[in-house]
Amino acid sequence: MDVTVLYLHEEGKKAREPYCCSRHTQQPLDGAGFHEQTPIRLSTTAACSMRGNSTWIVREIEDQIFLQLRKCTSIQELKKIHAQILVSFLSQSSFLSTQIINICNVNGRIDCARQVFNQVLDPNIFLYNAMIKACTQSLRFIEVIDLYKRILSRSKSGDRFTYPFVLKACARLVHHQLGKQIHLRIITSGLSSNPFVNNSLIEMYAKVDDLIHAQKVFDELSLKDPVAWNTLISSHARLGQMKKAINIFNSMPNRTLVSWTIIISAHSMAGRYSEAIAIFRLMQIEGFEPDEVSIVTVLAACDLELGKWIQLYSEKHGFLQKTFVCNALIEMHCRCGSIEQALQIFKKTPERDVISWSTMVLGLSMNGRGEEAVKLFVEMEEESRVRPNGVTFLGLLTGCAHTGLVQQGLQYFSSMKEIYGIEPGVEHYGCIVDLLSRSGFISSAMEFVNNMPISPDAPIWGSLLSACASHGNIEVAAIAMEKLVKLEPDDLGNYVLLSNMYAGEKMWEEVGNMRRLMRNGFLKKEPGCSSIQVDDGVQVFMSGDGRHLRNVDMADMLAMVARKIGDFSSIESEEEDNGSFEAFLFL
Repeated sequence: MDVTVLYLHEEGKKAREPYCCSRHTQQPLDGAGFHEQTPIRLSTTAACSMRGNSTWIVREIEDQIFLQLRKCTSIQELKKIHAQILVSFLSQSSFLSTQIINICNVNGRIDCARQVFNQVLDPNIFLYNAMIKACTQSLRFIEVIDLYKRILSRSKSGDRFTYPFVLKACARLVHHQLGKQIHLRIITSGLSSNPFVNNSLIEMYAKVDDLIHAQKVFDELSLKDPVAWNTLISSHARLGQMKKAINIFNSMPNRTLVSWTIIISAHSMAGRYSEAIAIFRLMQIEGFEPDEVSIVTVLAACDLELGKWIQLYSEKHGFLQKTFVCNALIEMHCRCGSIEQALQIFKKTPERDVISWSTMVLGLSMNGRGEEAVKLFVEMEEESRVRPNGVTFLGLLTGCAHTGLVQQGLQYFSSMKEIYGIEPGVEHYGCIVDLLSRSGFISSAMEFVNNMPISPDAPIWGSLLSACASHGNIEVAAIAMEKLVKLEPDDLGNYVLLSNMYAGEKMWEEVGNMRRLMRNGFLKKEPGCSSIQVDDGVQVFMSGDGRHLRNVDMADMLAMVARKIGDFSSIESEEEDNGSFEAFLFL
């Protein structure tokens, strides 16, 4: 059972603690939230009367109001019920205040929840838990820690519902030491055998990269549920410890669909696409039907053929009604160059969100259809209620750069902050440098780089260097290379590019200098690679690699294709010189 569900179940059953009613200045709720109430204690006689013969009357009123709260579905209804609570002098009831805070939380009114909580002079642990839960779900993690400290300052102790939320706050704040202190208190409180608390401990330690303590908590569990296993697997995978993640997965006795999805995702994110696809197929052989999440996970690793099968599978099982599934399919088709299929899915997506629009804009741009990307962005502005974000503009500016829409690109860049309030990142500045330099405005691109409010990164200088090679601007190329030597000194491609430029201008002394730099730095170009899925496996091809088992067959096929496009002579000469498919580099 989920922690939240279990908490609500327990809250409904709990016994109400006695409380002392307090009289408040009775103010109605306004549109912004609950008015602050100043508590005025009842006289001793009145308080004793309320706790004595009239207690059953108070409880009767409280029960009636509780039933109204259970049926309450809106803030407007809650305002009326809250006014009734004030009139009945029940504002100090932790029981009713807990219900109010839960309703405020569901409606996203954390401000109202906080006001109600602050009015209660002596909250019980159930009320604290409700407020802690509301702050956690509103991502107000510092407030969660403050509330936990208030519990301790009042000589109270958290329970099995308190600690999972507090530990989550520690994880999000990367508060390792506080997490360890809470772990000690959990042990002394006798809650170290609770599965919800233990899973939260494992997750907390994993999120702060303390896998030693996470493993220790896991090893001490008498009953290891799938949540604990999955947390450990995903944590090791996130930190790049794939061997450990695989070993834990293989030793897991009762794997779940979530477990399979986690290990597929881990391989995909590590660039092990063939393994990810193989595990996806093995998962089905083991009798696990893919759900929406596993489908989206494997789409990041698959080729067009498998992607089409997944699309048919998703359509058959009704997954295409989920926007996030459609978004993943759009991204897959764009990545594989199947842009028309991507557009079809985009148009059929039931509720297009900012990810849908951004993915399609970027997909069009990356497939050389920049003008269509701009038109789609205009459509988004005019017809959609969705506001663009930084990723949307990244796709838009990329499209402008690839299509040579200089003026439009500059206007869109300016509109990011002026109209949409989006602070451009280094990637957006890089797009403008690419836009200007691709179009031959090298001097303007250099001036733009010099006036950037943030430090240019290696891709920006690399883009400028490539443009200089295309337009023959050796002066700016030398400046870009000077920066690149500091930012990425081991990238051989930069040296080769500038060396070829010098050679083209017959500047042999500079060519020699570049060659000496490469030799002295022991630089070696990392080979590029491509992959293609064939039958049930993924074939990987590396530049300059003649070790493939079917290398001769591939050479024959390449030669045949080259004949058809009239470029056979260049292929033959390269094979004679290199004995491989490696492209000739002037060094």
